[in-house]
Amino acid sequence: MRVLVVEDEPEMAGLLRRALVEEGYAVDVAHTGDGGYQLAVTVSYDVIVLDVLLPGASGFEVCARLRRTGVWSPVLMLTARDGVTDRVRGLDGGADDYLTKPFSLVELLARIRALARRGGVARPTVLCAGDLSLDPATRVVRRGQVEIDLTAKEFALLEEFLRHPDTVLTREILLHRCWDFTAETHSNVVDVHIRSLRDKIDRPFQVVSLETVRGAGYRLRRDGGRPTPRPVGNAGVIRA
Repeated sequence: MRVLVVEDEPEMAGLLRRALVEEGYAVDVAHTGDGGYQLAVTVSYDVIVLDVLLPGASGFEVCARLRRTGVWSPVLMLTARDGVTDRVRGLDGGADDYLTKPFSLVELLARIRALARRGGVARPTVLCAGDLSLDPATRVVRRGQVEIDLTAKEFALLEEFLRHPDTVLTREILLHRCWDFTAETHSNVVDVHIRSLRDKIDRPFQVVSLETVRGAGYRLRRDGGRPTPRPVGNAGVIRA
């Protein structure tokens, strides 16, 4: 098994390399973010151990760049800070696990073994359906190159649909996943927000991606939407 360690502190990098070699791993070491990125896109690694605080590009930036490039080797991020914000940022950027310094080598090795068993499964950090995209980390939504401004609730609904494309989601499911327990299940709150969401992601672009499934709920098309049907006149002529 081949492991990449990206760590700028020579003592820590040496310690990690020795411990991994003793476990029988082949180990490469990089001391900068850019150096780690170049190795990761060149060599297929079973696991990447990536420090957050690096010269040049940070571990967050390196991980996000790797995922955008299509490198899905499991990433274990090392951070000197135990802040929730840092952990969330790393995981949203595509990391698979994190470990706070100081840590036990026994725990580090156990986590590496667990990640290696999982393998490099593609887990896109940006959710897409056709040309419609949503980035949970930056909270940016786009249709093509056009950025779309959504409310927090509209964003939550769209993220739910993008995580389950071509799947009918009932109003009850959407209420459960996007609203708190005080929401009235018999109210039309879902329909109101769906209409508002359509006004932003579909109608300005003359497409239909968010479909109503009569008697069931709503479904987002995986292909990003079909053109809006044009009205048909009495003589059967399609009018612009």
